[in-house]
Amino acid sequence: MKILKKAMVFASVLALSYNAASGQLLNAGAPAPAGAIIYSLPVTTVMLEVTAECESFVAGPYAAYAEKYLGIQARTESADTYTIKAVKMYPAVEADPSLKVAVNLGSSKNASANFLNFCTQGLIMASDAGSGKPFEWRFPSKAGNDIFAGAGVSQNLDSRTTTLYKTVRTAGGLEKVPVQQSQIVEKSAEKKAEQTASLIFKLRQTRIDIITGNTDATYSGEAMGAAIKEIDRLEKEYLSLFLGKSVKDVQRVLFDVTPKAGERQMYIAFRISDSQGLQPSSNMSGRPIVLELIPEGNVAAGGMAVESAAKGRIYYREPVVVTARLLDGQKELLQTRFPVYQFGPVQSFPADIAVK
Repeated sequence: MKILKKAMVFASVLALSYNAASGQLLNAGAPAPAGAIIYSLPVTTVMLEVTAECESFVAGPYAAYAEKYLGIQARTESADTYTIKAVKMYPAVEADPSLKVAVNLGSSKNASANFLNFCTQGLIMASDAGSGKPFEWRFPSKAGNDIFAGAGVSQNLDSRTTTLYKTVRTAGGLEKVPVQQSQIVEKSAEKKAEQTASLIFKLRQTRIDIITGNTDATYSGEAMGAAIKEIDRLEKEYLSLFLGKSVKDVQRVLFDVTPKAGERQMYIAFRISDSQGLQPSSNMSGRPIVLELIPEGNVAAGGMAVESAAKGRIYYREPVVVTARLLDGQKELLQTRFPVYQFGPVQSFPADIAVK
């Protein structure tokens, strides 16, 4: 309220007599009067800086046998999952290109000085003023199918012995004689899982033996630490064949929402999809994240008839403070308060009141 009262006093000196300040609303495409300063009324854009974490999970090749050989549950399906980790919301004040005013400050030094003070209140601003917003859209990494390459602990081939029979003629007649035949075959996934699980238990037992000193070799100091560290690394690598691996990355995107005057102040700010991550509101592939604005005062009907301003008056836009809530379904992600200029009425002040 103090800002508005002060702005009224500042604006009052802008209209003098012959060389006094005078204002005029400009139609689109209309030329500016000679010697006039062009300014715009402010409009608020809600900026949302969203950070999401992407987990690209690839199931282990032995996930189906984790419970059988290790007694643990493992995810058997590969998937990409996006989770919102952080959201920053703040208003950006920009010049409204649809509403420009031309003002002639005349030769009054007080009018010029107070016009600049009026600008600092944020109720009017330069026509080419912008927020200078940064933009970043980072696409997260994806885990490839070769993530387990080289992690196996046994050969891929196995020797299998098969017993065949052939018929031979003997003194007693025809008899079947067994013949052993060896074949090289590819190991089944379950067989390799069994061998990997056996090695995991062997690594765990070796670690216990080293820690308790139940080994032929003596480990101490850095040697013991290095041995334990290497065993831990190998165990983790072999366990990943059952439990799978994840690649995590971060996606950062900046979204803008420019509210419009009206009764229902709810907007789809952006969307988030498990397959595509953060997406604009126009992409229907993800679930919507809703921005709700709750005005603390009456919202103006919007707009204003473009007409010549009375001589010695200056236009400004009075903001309305809103409570902003960002909602993911029934979950509230963020809540804050800020002024929205386009929700307020466009006012004008007489500029013939002297400042004391």
